[in-house]
Formats: sequence, C-alpha cells, structure tokens
Amino acid sequence: MTNTERLSDVTTGTDTTPEGASSTEYAESRETTEGRVYNVSGGDWDDVLSDAVHDERMVINMGPQHPSTHGVLRLVLELEGETVTQLRSVIGYLHTGIEKNTEYRTWTQGVTFVTRMDYLSPLFNELGYCLAVEKLLQVEVPKRAQLIRVLLCEINRIGSHLVYIATGGMELGATTAMTLGFREREEVLHLLEFLTGLRMNHAFIRPGGVAQDLPTDAKQKISEFIKVMDKRLPLYDKLFTGQPIWRNRLKGVGYLPIDACLALGVTGPVLRSAGLPWDLRKVEPYSSYDEFEFDVPTSTDADCWGRYLCRVEEMHQSLRIIKQALKRLDEPGPVMVEDKKIAWPAQLSISSDGMGNSLEHVRKIMGQSMESLIHHFKLVTEGFKVPPGQVYAPVESPRGELGFHVVSDGGTRPMRVHVREPSFVNLQSMPAMSEGGLVADVIAAVASIDPVMGGVDR
Repeated sequence: MTNTERLSDVTTGTDTTPEGASSTEYAESRETTEGRVYNVSGGDWDDVLSDAVHDERMVINMGPQHPSTHGVLRLVLELEGETVTQLRSVIGYLHTGIEKNTEYRTWTQGVTFVTRMDYLSPLFNELGYCLAVEKLLQVEVPKRAQLIRVLLCEINRIGSHLVYIATGGMELGATTAMTLGFREREEVLHLLEFLTGLRMNHAFIRPGGVAQDLPTDAKQKISEFIKVMDKRLPLYDKLFTGQPIWRNRLKGVGYLPIDACLALGVTGPVLRSAGLPWDLRKVEPYSSYDEFEFDVPTSTDADCWGRYLCRVEEMHQSLRIIKQALKRLDEPGPVMVEDKKIAWPAQLSISSDGMGNSLEHVRKIMGQSMESLIHHFKLVTEGFKVPPGQVYAPVESPRGELGFHVVSDGGTRPMRVHVREPSFVNLQSMPAMSEGGLVADVIAAVASIDPVMGGVDR
C-alpha cells in the first residue's frame, strides 16, 4: 500500500482506508466564504505534507486586521511564489447597520447616521441624503445654503485625499507621507470644527439647508487655510511626483482600463485615471456646482500612478472652488427653507455657547406662546412628513458616485434608505487589478482604490 492510499480522501471527505473503504458517509463539513470545508480526522499528516510539495500554491489571508487594508477588509490571496494567482475580497466585518437604522429615526435624525458611513468624507454622505429628502419634499434650498454646502464639501474633499496620500504612502514605505498628510489634514479638521462645531460626523447639512450660518469671522479663517494649502500642496509634487522610487512602485501597477471600469461600475478617480472625465459636479450638476469654474483632472495611465496624479490635481481644483466660494460669502440670505413645518432647527437663533437655543427663543416657547412650544416639541420628537415616493440622488464623493435611493410612504421617517457606496462598488476591481501581479503590488492597488470600510459595511 502506498502512503497516500492510507489517507482520507479530502476531495470528497470519504474514508479510503481499508477499514472505511466500504463506507460512503461524508465527513463533517461546514460552508464558508471560500467554499465547503471538511473536518477529516485520521491519517499521517507528515505524509500529507510530503505529498503536497509539488503544489507550490498557497492561500493566505491579508486582513481583516492588516494595517494596509484600510479598515476591516479581508483579502484572500492564492499565491504561486510571490505572484497572486487569485484574489477574493471578503467584507462584512464592520456591520454598522446604518441603512436599516435610518428607518427607525425621523428624516432629520437620519443625517446623524449617514454621516458616519464614509467617515473620511462625512459631509458628502449628509449632502447626498439631504438632496434625496429635498427631492421628495420638492423644496429648493436657499442659495446661501447651497454655497455653504459646496464650500464644506470641497474642504472635506481635500482632507479625504490627504488621508489617501498619507496612508498609501506609509503602506509603501514612505513614512514622511504619513507625517505630512496628517499634518495638512489637521488644518482641514480645525477649519471644519470652526465652521460646523465638529471635526467629523458633523450632521451640519440638514434637509432644507444647513443647521446654522457660518461664524462671523469665517472668511478670515478660510483665507488663512487657503494660504497654508497654497504653500503646502506643491510640496507633495516635490516629495513624490518626481521621486523615482515612488513612481516605480505605482507605474504599471493595478492596471484597470476604461472598459473594465465601465463593466464593473467603477467611478471616481479610478475611472478618471483611465481617461473618462466623468464627474457628477460637471455632468449632472447639483447644489449650484454649475456656477463654479474648475477642471476635471484625467489621465490615460489607468494605473496607481494615474490615480495618484488625479487626486493631487483634484486637491488643487477643490482649492480653486473654495476661493470662488469665499468671494461670494458676503452675499446675505437664509440658510434654511422658509417652511416652518420643515425647517429644523425651527428658524432658531443660536445662544452664545454655539449649541443651545437663544434665551429669546427659550423665553418665547416657555413663557409666551403655547403654540410655539407645541410646534417645537412635535418637530423635534415626531419630525415632519415627507410625501410618498422614491428618488435617487447622486453626488461626487472623493471616491466616486455616492447615490442615495430613498423611499417614503408618507410618514415622518424613511421607509427605506439604500446607498450606492463607491468604496463598495470599486472594491470589485481588486481581482482585476491584482491577479498576475506581485503581493507587494496588492498593497498599492488597495491604496489606489482608497476604500473606506465604514461605507462598504454600512
């Protein structure tokens, strides 16, 4: 009898030893994301290993705890030496349940959930959700509110791209990228905190407008931010674009041509790096983006290098939009729709601490007008009703098309909120980018997609 004849047949899970040759029972098995796994006992595992030496392929897990997978993403790699022969993305480890949670909150409270999806660009989540709610309500947001939304989103876009450079650079060995990227992102977060009250998860963009007007010295703070970024953004070109090691790690890596992008539904910088200038701010303008002058950066490299160049140039274009918005900030106007049945906060003035209601408003609703108190109470606790229907509202987030499909049954809370999240869709391209390449290039490919797992596992 040969060595292998004494072993269990692991392809079918049946015992092929003399004692069990007549048995047709299968071994215990369980289903996993990689297929059926049998629990086969017995056999001489030294012989099994020696029998397997001819097969040089091995399967390894990269993640979900790996620092280079941008969160709890698991990549199952089949390797032949250093070459990736097969790659599978495994998601679902974060399971926040944000979409489902919105069904149990009022329309305004939904903002506090969606802002936590893609936590690197929370303002885009808020904007997309609010555009969908406003589409159902058939209300037009005041011009000043639209301007503030554009301003905040472009500041946020710069911050998001800075994290891409910082984390992507660190993963490829350029630790200075991490230091510089997060230094500049702190400037972004300080400014957003000054303008909205919070560094992240702002819940500042609300259905009907924004929570409140910008602070009185906002123009000065934004001008200071522009000066700092005008000075520091060119440093990234000096440090990386002309750097031969950086270029060699990215050029020709993670190749995904335009036809593959379209077949997989890939959008954002990954699509634009393949040569298609598809940017929703241009092709389907929203929130008065058609009133701003800016270019859509593209490349024909269709690789990690092209995606890097596109994102660096997008930061410059965002700064260009911010400068235009700054000139228009002096134009006065309301920041919330006039309809007091929708506006929340209900046309309130803010107290000196920047958070609570002003003393005049509290005095009015608590001591002078029972109707005002009832209205305030119902608007905050019950919320406003939204006409029945379903809509889809997309925005151009730093990662691509972020769309909200929102369904209303005419009540005070959503019947269904489903998000077309770009990180989730773009991750489909990982096998196409990585198979046939080296393990080290998988790191560069993931970084070039720039996925945020809070958006994937929403």
